[in-house]
Amino acid sequence: MSDLPFTLDQLRILKAIAVEGSFKRAADSLYVSQPAVSLQVQNLERQLDVPLFDRGGRRAQLTEAGHLLLSYGEKILSLCQETCRAIEDLQNLQGGTLIVGASQTTGTYLLPRMIGMFRQKYPDVAVQLHVHSTRRTAWSVANGQVDLAIIGGEIPGELAESLEIIPYAEDELALILPVFHPFTKLETIQKEDLYKLQFIALDSQSTIRKVIDQVLARCEIDTRRFKIEMELNSIEAIKNAVQSGLGAAFVSTSAIAKELQMSVLHRTPIEGVVVKRTLWLIYNPNRYRSKAAEAFSQEILPQFATPDWNQDVLKLEQKRIVVNALDAALPNAGDED
Repeated sequence: MSDLPFTLDQLRILKAIAVEGSFKRAADSLYVSQPAVSLQVQNLERQLDVPLFDRGGRRAQLTEAGHLLLSYGEKILSLCQETCRAIEDLQNLQGGTLIVGASQTTGTYLLPRMIGMFRQKYPDVAVQLHVHSTRRTAWSVANGQVDLAIIGGEIPGELAESLEIIPYAEDELALILPVFHPFTKLETIQKEDLYKLQFIALDSQSTIRKVIDQVLARCEIDTRRFKIEMELNSIEAIKNAVQSGLGAAFVSTSAIAKELQMSVLHRTPIEGVVVKRTLWLIYNPNRYRSKAAEAFSQEILPQFATPDWNQDVLKLEQKRIVVNALDAALPNAGDED
């Protein structure tokens, strides 16, 4: 290790500067002084004999060499974290960490219930929930930063071969109206009635908005004809706006259970139309799988899966257990031609 021109601490500092955009904010995030960060970067640049940052602008910008070192450094740090988690697993779920990823809707309304059940059974396991866009979540799973994830958007095509992707649950999108809207007196409305409503929607560039538009299009509902009264940046804001009488909206049924129970929102059926999307379970079969992740997969995931797909989740898990058992029983098999 003494021959390496960098240390793990220097890689952590490099990553923090790249994320935070400045030496000062990086120092704050690492709970060290700014001079200490600057000294480590200077030592690193001297050891590598290349500049890692362009120091002309207000924001710390990586040079080409800096980007190259960062890309490898993130892989090294990820493997270090994976190693620590594997060692923690020797305690047999009397500790350790479970990291679960989710896209916005599943992370807000579904995963907290699942994690709550898991924590009741394994209170000593530290659980982290990372909620980001589907794309960012998928990359986190591929890079080993997240154990598994449940997402509702489109997975990047370049990750299709490196991830295990299985249908997990059906998520129904419901049309919600203010409780005093005239349509609430009808048992159902027609598709054409949708174009008479004023809608509250997510920002047109958001992933969830694009997914909802695609799902509605498959049901032959043209969202381009919708009268968009307002665009907001969260599902909670949309529910509050509808409740206040500002318009209608399509939201996941998992997001409105409480409001329907309290009768502060009205769910209006559309005749002959059930709007559903698929939620996907993803994980990287080539990365280390912690015992906490195995317990979550075997004991929690099947309870929330759509019944028709529940057996697929269980079969996939059983298949993985058998493969792992064979690998353990034949440790030298990989050395043979």
